[in-house]
Amino acid sequence: MALETRSTSTADGAQRLLSEPRFELMPFDSFGEQMGHLPDGASIAITTSPSLGIDATVEWTERAAEAGYEIVPHIAARYVRDEEHLDEIAGRVADAGVTDIFVPGGDREEPAGEFESAHDLLVALDGLGYEFEEVGITGYPEGHAFLDDETLAEAMAKKEPHSTYIVTQLCYDPEAVVEWIEEIRARGVELPVEVGIPGVMKYQRLLGISQKVGVGDSIDFLRKTSGIVGFVRQLVGSRGKYTPDKLIDGLAPYAADPEYDIRGLHIYTFNQVPDTEDWRLGALER
Repeated sequence: MALETRSTSTADGAQRLLSEPRFELMPFDSFGEQMGHLPDGASIAITTSPSLGIDATVEWTERAAEAGYEIVPHIAARYVRDEEHLDEIAGRVADAGVTDIFVPGGDREEPAGEFESAHDLLVALDGLGYEFEEVGITGYPEGHAFLDDETLAEAMAKKEPHSTYIVTQLCYDPEAVVEWIEEIRARGVELPVEVGIPGVMKYQRLLGISQKVGVGDSIDFLRKTSGIVGFVRQLVGSRGKYTPDKLIDGLAPYAADPEYDIRGLHIYTFNQVPDTEDWRLGALER
């Protein structure tokens, strides 16, 4: 599907997308400082860190929720030891007032215990009797580094009955996102989609992160849209920063379309909140 050019409806769509995004933060020492740059009561997703484990996620969930933010902890399946551990985690976040959780498989090579996949954990969570209002699962517009498309489709079909929305992996190409949503709708997947986009940061850092999470096609997209000379200049320049304006413009025409059911943005900040928030507020004023 060809993307539309910017119009009044596109401008309205951009406003809709940028007005109340979810901000993803990592549970590092900088979390508290970064959180302070967000609007009061903002929705914050907290990742599970490979180095710190899921305990740091739960601890920051409790602290940030107490500070008045709407928190969505990542309960990554491969970091949870067993059903007893899951019961403890779910109980603590529920006691903190959390009503929305996100359940990825987790990028840990060997699982910490009995949960191999997000589906395994979702089934166990249902068995424990917890009823969170919202449960998110992962979507991959550009595929997965280690799983083929058929396997991903089968996994989503298994997880869908246990979830209420999808969050997409980091992607820079709006057309790839739009086409992927069309594909899952054709398969009968009706869950609303939060589109995962990068925040504002230096190209060098962003490209390093992108390579780690396996979004090579999106790196090609960056080269294509900025031109090779411009791309190299942005890559090596100490002040060269990526901003997701073109990505927002490409998604905006679909923001209010019920067939796509894009419920908002999920901004991967990588704990670089000030630049991202300055950009977002500036874009809303334009």
